[in-house]
Amino acid sequence: MFLKPDYNIESIYDINIVELKEKGIKALFFDLDSTVMKSKSGKFSYKTLQFLNDLRTNFNLAIITNNKNLEYIKKAESQIDIPIYYSAKKPSKATLLEACHDFKINPINCAMIGDRPLSDILAGIRAGMTTILVDSISKDEETPVVRFARYLERLTIK
Repeated sequence: MFLKPDYNIESIYDINIVELKEKGIKALFFDLDSTVMKSKSGKFSYKTLQFLNDLRTNFNLAIITNNKNLEYIKKAESQIDIPIYYSAKKPSKATLLEACHDFKINPINCAMIGDRPLSDILAGIRAGMTTILVDSISKDEETPVVRFARYLERLTIK
């Protein structure tokens, strides 16, 4: 189906690094809120910081977010040495392609990782990237209304 991600996994921590390397992936692009950071928290967990730092030995990394709050983005940037592209307007592919250009990597050698099929995954598909759909990093803390909205959105990939 059109919105079917290449991988649909529970968490960013379940990403099969060996398989991605064998597939020729050289860069990983992550969504910010609910993917690598609890939504609206402005703070990375220690576990996530360690995970991203470990990934840097094998991949170029970037965070690509639709968030346009510059103060929030600066708070995130102060915690991590990974470029953050903000106001991305996903599902537009433009910012994803800008990141590819900055890294001098073909989109086919990149993976877009996010928690939203209609923005993150669609942008990755439109850019010609491998796509990885993950559940929210803070799913256990989300309200029933948010969980139901996520359920409805994920019906688009079945």
